[in-house]
Amino acid sequence: MPAPFTVSQLISGSNFEAKFPLSLSLSHGFGVSGGLSLSLSLSLSNLLVVVVSEVPMSAFGTPTAPNPNPNKSFEVAQPPSDSVSSLSFSPKANYLVATSWDNQVRCWEIMHSGAVVGSTPKASISHDQPVLCSTWKDDGTTVFSGGCDKQAKMWPLSGGQPMTVAMHDAPIKEIAWIPEMNLLVTGSWDKTLKYWDTRQSNPVHTQQLPDRCYALTVRHPLMVVGTADRNLIVFNLQNPQTEFKRITSPLKYQTRCVTAFPDQQGFLVGSIEGRVGVHHLDDSQQSKNFTFKCHRDGNEIYSVNSLNFHPVHHTFATAGSDGAFNFWDKDSKQRLKAMARCSQPIPCSTFNNDGSLFAYSSCYDWSKGAENHNPATAKSHIFLHLPQESEVKSKPRNTTGRK
Repeated sequence: MPAPFTVSQLISGSNFEAKFPLSLSLSHGFGVSGGLSLSLSLSLSNLLVVVVSEVPMSAFGTPTAPNPNPNKSFEVAQPPSDSVSSLSFSPKANYLVATSWDNQVRCWEIMHSGAVVGSTPKASISHDQPVLCSTWKDDGTTVFSGGCDKQAKMWPLSGGQPMTVAMHDAPIKEIAWIPEMNLLVTGSWDKTLKYWDTRQSNPVHTQQLPDRCYALTVRHPLMVVGTADRNLIVFNLQNPQTEFKRITSPLKYQTRCVTAFPDQQGFLVGSIEGRVGVHHLDDSQQSKNFTFKCHRDGNEIYSVNSLNFHPVHHTFATAGSDGAFNFWDKDSKQRLKAMARCSQPIPCSTFNNDGSLFAYSSCYDWSKGAENHNPATAKSHIFLHLPQESEVKSKPRNTTGRK
């Protein structure tokens, strides 16, 4: 390590030397930090007046306050009072829905014009217990939500009353609308998947799962369900009552999230070990499968909580408990952009329908237990990032040097 910053001053023929450390912390935005040391030598002669101002000791060696918004994203007004569990944009307009552990489902209208973004709270409904998941009907008129009260609610945003449209024997962890079938699908910790015609009180079909449902993705005709014990169950929704394929996750630890490729030829899977798997379904494409590490900082390994494909460029975002979100290109196997780490984990994220907005929440995710929960600093935030084309558009891999 270089010597501390040294200032040598020649004053009236006598030497005055002061030494103190100077360090600058550089954030790479992806769990990597570096140190910069400067050395400076000043020779001052014929100095008649010297003014010495005392620097408080607190100015050195005191950590700066954690920055909840280092990427200077736009903050959504009136966020939930507890941790956010899911974020969903309307497929038709810039309306954003968030579910949270305070039992609420909230909706905001997002105004976006050029580089200016604003948000207006529009409405909210309540569940009896924490809400875990949300999705929209394809026409943008209706929101579905499910959670720890073991039921899913249908909420017409035109002003109608929310009504219960699905029931399970344990909390509902995942929910999706399948427009090609005009059905709602719910995945629960009761180890079942259920399909619902929202006009009927009983499920159209109940599919037994090998274990608790942790993650679900639908891009008709492909549906992939991630369960406990690292099971990944693939369904062809043209024959939804039969498993198409069952795969053991290529990752060694618990599945946190899955998302289908835009071309329905495979899926991404993220886990608690700071790793993402890229998996193709066609047996002839297995050589293209790979995994990569992300959301790590030295020996600190963080969960990958969210995977989202960009709706136009088909690159994807990851978000994790390290407080970072990053943009990637699976085809060129490179990271396109690493964003600065927020001071709290990011449990969920989503793009809007044209990819011009990326919403993500920053809040405590309880991954480090109650002993690391500080109510004074554990404010929940929802941020909106404006993805630049250079961040999300695929580009040829730079083979001349490591990124």
